[in-house]
Amino acid sequence: MELKGIHHVSALTAKAPANYDFYTKVLGLRLIKKTVNQDDVSMYHLFYGDERGNPGTELTFFEMPMAGRNRDGNDSISALSLRVPSDAALTYWADRLDQSQIEHEAIIPRAGRLSLAFRDFEGQRLILVSDEHNKGTAAGMPWEHSPVPAEYGITGLGPVKLTVQSSGPTSAVLTELLNFRRTGSFPNPDAPDQPDVVVFETGEGGSGSEIHLEERHDLPPERLGRGGVHHVAFRVDNDEELKRWIEAIHSARFPNSGYVDRFYFHSLYFREPNGILFELATDGPGFDTDEDFAHLGESLALPPFLEPKRTQIEALLKPLNTADGR
Repeated sequence: MELKGIHHVSALTAKAPANYDFYTKVLGLRLIKKTVNQDDVSMYHLFYGDERGNPGTELTFFEMPMAGRNRDGNDSISALSLRVPSDAALTYWADRLDQSQIEHEAIIPRAGRLSLAFRDFEGQRLILVSDEHNKGTAAGMPWEHSPVPAEYGITGLGPVKLTVQSSGPTSAVLTELLNFRRTGSFPNPDAPDQPDVVVFETGEGGSGSEIHLEERHDLPPERLGRGGVHHVAFRVDNDEELKRWIEAIHSARFPNSGYVDRFYFHSLYFREPNGILFELATDGPGFDTDEDFAHLGESLALPPFLEPKRTQIEALLKPLNTADGR
């Protein structure tokens, strides 16, 4: 069995309206699904992505208004990447971030690709990565109504960085259980005195399929909060394959969620030895299952099992000021 790449990354925000403004108006992503956390319906779960929210383009946020600030550290998903079409796009983005008064680092290479690191308004660690010389997992398609010109637009998720005190156990799970391939390493640009960052890939390879594993001996454990990442999900083709993965995770004796129906996709959750939460998620059914493509994300969408509670759920949520006023 082989995973197809990164499916989505889910992070935390304390301010859903400000999050919506930043990711749609500054970064130009499409809000493809406005729903709630199925495990706690008092909080929004916002999905951003390419024009359709294709697997591999989805960046999602749980709103937790009382969440404290993330304390960066080990045993964490310490950065996520967003793909852009070219090296020239990074120059555009440096200018755009300057105009929005958002601090950013210099454009530098990471794993053989030019990249631009910055943080959002809550400290979320983001890296724009150029696809100019990238081969492998296909990128998505920017939304035609984005405020960012299509030739510079974000096309999906790139490498996800994991930071751990001891890389051996995580490396073993990636290669021996999840069948990732180790493809190389590069000097750590954030901590030159620490070990090199190791690159793993799956599926067709390339930016949309990579995990960058960073071993740090100078950090405390991370305390997850607003501006932190909750979990990373990997792409599984369909339900039949997901069930085979569930058997493999069981056989490896990892505690796990078993099969979970999220309506828009189906999942399995488990934690690797350093405590980082992994999800395996199917490519379908997809986000246009219950909304027309032209109006994705404009109204509060609820899976069928939550629809009878719509009135109570809507009363718990603050407006986002999207098309329906919520």
